[in-house]
Amino acid sequence: MARLLAGDGFKVIAVSDSKGGALVEEGLDYGKLMDVKKKKKRVDAYPGCKKISNEELLELDCDILVLAALENQVTEKNADKIKAKMIVELANGPTTPEADDILHKKGVFMIPDILANAGGVCVSYFEWVQNKQGFYWKEEEVNERLHEKMVKEFNATFDMHNEKKIDMRTAAYVLALGRIDEATTDKALY
Repeated sequence: MARLLAGDGFKVIAVSDSKGGALVEEGLDYGKLMDVKKKKKRVDAYPGCKKISNEELLELDCDILVLAALENQVTEKNADKIKAKMIVELANGPTTPEADDILHKKGVFMIPDILANAGGVCVSYFEWVQNKQGFYWKEEEVNERLHEKMVKEFNATFDMHNEKKIDMRTAAYVLALGRIDEATTDKALY
């Protein structure tokens, strides 16, 4: 994610791994970061960084906080200390339900795990479709279909979030349950 964000012009100021975190207010150089991780086996060996704990990283003043590793990282104990304007959940379940409520009341925009990391499941479905058809798509076509699907689902979730004045996770659940209801109603007709 750091590579993607840096490649899109975002300034990545901190990263962490299981051994700790590295903070560079001026921004980390992704290539240098990967060299350090490969050679030293830890990101907090980045030259000139301020070593921070994973807990400190969660509480940094930043625009986007990406939760990409463990579940239950943001809880009712630390949700009030989160300063990020947006959270993207790439890990499964990194935010507890209690923390969700606190963050929503604080106005933190959340892209929930069931939406943010759904790309892998979509591509697995595409592979299944291709195998069933015995026809294989080029990588560009897979990426195009994935982009189309993910943008469509984000927009549907965002629209539900705005329409119902609910958080994005609840909006994603509402959409999912509505689709299940629709599918089971359709099956009942046959």
